[in-house]
Amino acid sequence: MDSLGVVDDSKKQLDRPRRVTAQAVADAAGVSRSAVSRAFTPGAYLDAEKRIKIMHMADRMGYQPNALAAGLKGGRSHLVAVFVGNKRSTYDSEFVNRLVGQLNALNKWPILIDGSGESAESAMDQVLRYPLDALILRGGSMPGALVEQCSKFGVPMISSGRIVEAAGIDNVCCKNAEGMTLATRVLLDKGRTGFGFIAGAAEFGSSDDRRAGVVNTLAAAGLSLIAEEVGDFTVGAGYDAAQKLLRENSLDALICANDASAIGALTAARELGVDVPETLSIVGFDDIEMAGWPAFNLSTINNPIDLSVEHVITLLEKRLAEPAKASETLLIEPFFVPRGTH
Repeated sequence: MDSLGVVDDSKKQLDRPRRVTAQAVADAAGVSRSAVSRAFTPGAYLDAEKRIKIMHMADRMGYQPNALAAGLKGGRSHLVAVFVGNKRSTYDSEFVNRLVGQLNALNKWPILIDGSGESAESAMDQVLRYPLDALILRGGSMPGALVEQCSKFGVPMISSGRIVEAAGIDNVCCKNAEGMTLATRVLLDKGRTGFGFIAGAAEFGSSDDRRAGVVNTLAAAGLSLIAEEVGDFTVGAGYDAAQKLLRENSLDALICANDASAIGALTAARELGVDVPETLSIVGFDDIEMAGWPAFNLSTINNPIDLSVEHVITLLEKRLAEPAKASETLLIEPFFVPRGTH
């Protein structure tokens, strides 16, 4: 207390309750520590009366077994790192949401890492200090040094959204080029000849693959892109890119590397008074939920999230069961979704 009678709480230390240990429960119940361990181990033999006594005491004392320690005894931590390359991507956000649910259902607990910032490498370096069951890479790219570290520490890796060609790394990827080939052919069949393209950021390999599908299909028809802009897979970047493309070029077809970019492009076209789809076709990629909203009714390429997540989980289970098996890649067949913008 100071001269004014005010109590200085800054010097007080908070008394945090200590975690109740298995030994404390054993002492209180008058049993061995191993008996407490067996009481919380499914299928372990223990006298029924003794189990009831231990459970009652554990509940009374607020004891919870250390799941990480218990898992490590069985060779598994149940921790899975999820490295997200583009947290602003609507598709990737939904993918991660569904992946987390599936991991939890398997008693796996994800550690999410933002792979889009400058601190990604440092964050990943810290996470690798934990005994991970696996690392899932979603979109983007992880520094080669970290990939080597995962291999060195024996952490299985599964890449979703781009193919990483390295021993022990499994992959799940949509056939991006084939999907854009489908979209381009639909527009060519409609008589479109003035094509523009809005790409994603260079570090995302899926954008390059999708652009290649457009470029190669146009070349086979004796055409080429009139103009293109690079965005970052967001609605805002798609809007800005389309404003520039439509003001400076005469286009009758605009293909976008993902749906968010296409929704931004559609908004820009409407503001500029361009009639979609009468004078301009716009097509996206992914078929996110927003693409089907009446406000957008976007024609697009389907890249099913649920199937991608299912494949990732399948590869994860197979890799954990057979750590030394050969790398495996599962490819997803895309298909065109005709709506109101093509």
